[in-house]
Amino acid sequence: MRRFLAIVAVVLPGLAFAQAEVPFGGLQHDSSLPVEITSDRLDLDQAAGTAVFTGQVKVGQGTLRLAADRVEVFYDEASTQQTGKVQRMIATGNVTIANGTEAAEADHAVYEVAAGTIVMDGNVLLTQGQNALSSERLDIDLNRGTGRLEGRVQTIFVPGSQPGAAR
Repeated sequence: MRRFLAIVAVVLPGLAFAQAEVPFGGLQHDSSLPVEITSDRLDLDQAAGTAVFTGQVKVGQGTLRLAADRVEVFYDEASTQQTGKVQRMIATGNVTIANGTEAAEADHAVYEVAAGTIVMDGNVLLTQGQNALSSERLDIDLNRGTGRLEGRVQTIFVPGSQPGAAR
């Protein structure tokens, strides 16, 4: 699928930009919602305040969904012993993030939970309905509901499909 999109984007002249901002996640994000994680394996290090989930990892928080081969979770130092409040997640391998009708794929992602930001890099592919955008990096601000693609952005917009053209 990625190769097909890359070939089509090359054929469609004038659709590549150095940077593009797009809407992401029409539903409002709430970082105070509980984070649910399932996986095949969990390795805990309470002294370091980390947990490593591996094997078909699935994360859910409200409408936000994340899947990856491996997710390392970093807990807030002040809350490690008491509440286990998640501060940051680093996902690697076959990373997919979905929020509402948008979905993004990449090799790597860092989710700053309290800030409501996600940075994805490595073979990024963002789909919005029938529209597709690819780049080297995607910065998502879940609080504003926006995403910024950087680095050789390639786009495919299908006329009459879901709104969300690059600005």
